[in-house]
Amino acid sequence: MQGWIGGMSGRKLERRHARHQGRSHIAPETTVPPPWHEEAVRQGPWANLPPELLLHIIKRVEVSQILWPSRRDVVACASICRSWREVTKEAVKTPEQCGRLTFPISLKQPGPRDFPIQCFIRRDSENSTFFLYLGLSPGLSEEESKLLLAARKIRRAMSTDFVISLVADDFSQAGTSYVGKLRSNFIGTKFTVYDSQPPRDAAIQSNQKSHERMNPKQVSPGVPSGKFSVATISYELNVLRSKGPRRMHCNMHSIPGSAIQEGGTAPTPTEFSKSSVQPFLPLPPLPASNGKKQLDKHSSTSLESFKSTLGAWDPLTLRNKAPRWHEQLQCWCLNFRGRVTVASVKNFQLVAASEPHQNIPAAEHDTIILQFGKIGKDIFTMDYRYPLSAFQAFAISLSSFGTKLACE
Repeated sequence: MQGWIGGMSGRKLERRHARHQGRSHIAPETTVPPPWHEEAVRQGPWANLPPELLLHIIKRVEVSQILWPSRRDVVACASICRSWREVTKEAVKTPEQCGRLTFPISLKQPGPRDFPIQCFIRRDSENSTFFLYLGLSPGLSEEESKLLLAARKIRRAMSTDFVISLVADDFSQAGTSYVGKLRSNFIGTKFTVYDSQPPRDAAIQSNQKSHERMNPKQVSPGVPSGKFSVATISYELNVLRSKGPRRMHCNMHSIPGSAIQEGGTAPTPTEFSKSSVQPFLPLPPLPASNGKKQLDKHSSTSLESFKSTLGAWDPLTLRNKAPRWHEQLQCWCLNFRGRVTVASVKNFQLVAASEPHQNIPAAEHDTIILQFGKIGKDIFTMDYRYPLSAFQAFAISLSSFGTKLACE
């Protein structure tokens, strides 16, 4: 009986204690963290460094790591957090200013004025792919070499495309790694370079709607999917089949002829266009009778809109430097300064071809803006400088690999 009473009194004390605890305990409030809280947690303590100290550190890294692969440290600084990325972009100069390639956007910016950036191209004939590397020679392994751009040759019924990408395993024109392409006509006498974005940031906002690309899955393959026609490369016909070097002209629609004058400037994009990764907008179906006219009209729409935005100007024209005939060697020769060692019809050097009214100094007519040549089986060198970018120089060099039925 006493045990029963004791057990009952114990249960009463437990219930009384539970009621007392329930009255006194207050549950913590669950509040939604502010939007900046997640960003601050993600960036961590690295974002709290003083901006002056951070800029000094990144400048020290940028100056000490001038060659790849050690220059990866500069890119790593931009990958830590948002504040580091902004400071790194401020510290790193364009290739025109420092002569170095750092970020992917550097491939769309003009090269240095005083010296060329030396690269080499590897050709994979089995897979019809081409790889552009940064370096003095192809002796370095692929782990130590810096891959800049890659291209794949795609043969079509009436043309040939070279799709250019930032990576070596993705050549989809709908992907974020797509940067442009080169398209030739049927006989290989004319090539058009299409860029995935305008060469100047000022044209992005004003012409964004009119410059939307087409979905290659929804539009005819004959319609170019690159947004901006930035250059045209023409090879002269060789009707008599005479032996000799090729003759080529390059009209750089996106570069004014005044760019190579004293005080002139070339388009320098600072970032990739966000619209280049948005879904493509299909065009209305083309009438059967006016299909070609509509195609030509669309391919030049972006160029005309771009010119109307920036004003009228004469585009820069490049021509291949004429070689001289060597009597002892019995061949055509050009001075490549040791960068080309194998004779090939593909070898060329490009210089400015200006009109008298453009007032371009005579010294600029002898300055080699782009040179391309063979040094071994499936190995070629490519050296470019201002006002061309790596993308434009690579696209022009790829035209030398195209089949030219009436030029040789």
